[in-house]
Parts: sequence; structure tokens; C-alpha cells
Amino acid sequence: MNGTIQLERRFFQEKAFIFFKNDEFTVTLFSYSSGIEAVEIKNSRGRMVVLPYFGQMIWDLEFDGIDLKMKNMFSEPKKSQDIIGTYGCFAFHSGLVRNGCPAPEDDHPLHGEMPCAAMDHAWLELTENSVKVCGSYEYVMGFGHHYCASPSVELHASKTYVTINMNVENLSRSRMPLQYMCHTNFAYLEQASFKQSIPSSLFSLRESIPAHVKTTENWLEYNAAIRSGEQVLETLSTPELYDPEIVFFADRLDEYEKDAEFQMISPEGTTFFTKFSTKELNYATRWILNNPDQKVAAFVLPATCRPEGYLAAEKAGTLISLAGGEKKSFTVITGKK
Repeated sequence: MNGTIQLERRFFQEKAFIFFKNDEFTVTLFSYSSGIEAVEIKNSRGRMVVLPYFGQMIWDLEFDGIDLKMKNMFSEPKKSQDIIGTYGCFAFHSGLVRNGCPAPEDDHPLHGEMPCAAMDHAWLELTENSVKVCGSYEYVMGFGHHYCASPSVELHASKTYVTINMNVENLSRSRMPLQYMCHTNFAYLEQASFKQSIPSSLFSLRESIPAHVKTTENWLEYNAAIRSGEQVLETLSTPELYDPEIVFFADRLDEYEKDAEFQMISPEGTTFFTKFSTKELNYATRWILNNPDQKVAAFVLPATCRPEGYLAAEKAGTLISLAGGEKKSFTVITGKK
């Protein structure tokens, strides 16, 4: 039987309780000690934790006893105006009128206004084969832009992946810029290799150095070796060289694939994957970091442009926009094989 259940903030307390249960799914509501509301959904293969009123982040994702989320310093989500103050989730929505690492001339926070947005409404959509967390957020700024963002994330029966969606509608009569990235922070798998349906030669090393990256002599030498072709990063075999982060870009994916799939495969056979339409998301970023506090191998971050800030996208001619009343939708399928 299909149905919709509206959520309310008053439903969430520090003591977790089962909100819905059937033969395949268990939905539990609770609140972290920080006061942030959470929905845990379990199927027969694993669990995910979604923050329905906090940017609709996916905080946790586990399948077959394997944690898909990056190692981080946060034991729980923290109330913050920007993502850097609570960087411990599996996935967040990056954008929407601004995205990426801001250049000194940019005026936006890291990854824009959407990651920590206070959602206006949240609800569950239930079918026999899935449970979907849905929400809506109205962004309006005097003398600025006005849009409605409607994200959702769906867990399927007996499956080890989720379907992430973002719908954006320009509520203004004026054209608005749009930058979106589905920012999935996958766990670092030792000695894992990368595989993708596009040519690996499409990936190029990031040339810009964001303000949060503090370079070292070894790091600079390693980057120079990658640029010269002396080194190729297709396997996570030199973890000591991924601090600070190593970032690659792949552009204009639609020239090679209609639907792209990327994988990270461990020597033991554990395989993480991400699939998306290149008509919707035409750019890909690969982000790798390994230090004592944070370990992440985001083998692909699908996006509408490179995540180097608003002005860089505008200069490169990759900034897309929505006319007044126009809508756009993005879908990413990601998880474990």
C-alpha cells in the first residue's frame, strides 16, 4: 500500500522510537543531543540516517555491515550555518545559487547555502518496495534570488543503494544561476582501485589551491609528478601523499556517455558505485584525503560544473541558469554493489 506521512519537528525526541515498521523496513525517529532531528531507515541489507530538517543530509549509510561514510571528527551532526562546521555526513546537497570552494573574490561559503539549509517541510513516502524521505525549502533573499528546493532520498527493499534526487524551481520572474553537486563522502578503502565508464584520461588534476589547503613540499612534488605523467592515481597505494587533499576534474561527460557509472573496488572485492545522467550532471570531481582525522575517497562527485566557486564557473562559461518559473531535476544512484 502506498502512502504519505507528514513529519513534524515535535515528533523527534532524544529517545528514539519506531515510527513505522513492516516486514522489510523499520523507520525510527530520534534527535541528536545537538538538537538535530534524524530519521533512521533500515531494510534487510542495511541502514541510512537522514537529517530531514538540516539540508536533508544523509548522515550515515551502511550496507552488509560495511560503513560507506568517510572517517571524520564528528560524533554527531552539529548545528552550523555552513558545512565546514559539521563535516561528518555521507552526503549533502551542494549549491544551489553558489557552489564549491570559493575563490578570494567570491562572496559565498564553502559549497553554498544548501548543505545546512533549515528545511521548511519534511515527509515520508511509502510504497511496498521503498521508503523515501522528502522535503522542501524556500530560499528567498531581498534584492536576490528566490527558489524552492525539493530534495529526496529513497531506500529500496533488499537493495544496497539509495536514490538521491534534487528538484529546483525558480520562483522568481528573473533568471537565476544554478550550481549543483551531489557531494557523497565515501569511505577510504585501502589499496582500492578506480573504474569508470568514461576514459580515465578525462581526469585532470586541479590547478587552483583553495584557502583551506595547506601545502607541503612532498604534496607539491607529488602534484608535479601527476601533471608530468610520472605518477598516475588510479589505485589508493600511496596514502601518505594524500594529505592535503588530491582533487581531479572531468569535464563535459555527455560527449562520452549518456549515463555514466563510476566505481571504487577494494582488493577484497568490496565495490562502491555511483550512476547518473550526464545530461543532468555533466561534470565530475574526484576528491581523496587521508590523514589521522579524516579519510575519504570520493571517487566521483557529480555536478553541473567544476566546484571552484561561482566566479570560476562564470568565467569558464559552465554556469547554468533557470528562467523565471523554470524547473530542473537531478538524480544520483549510489551505494554498494
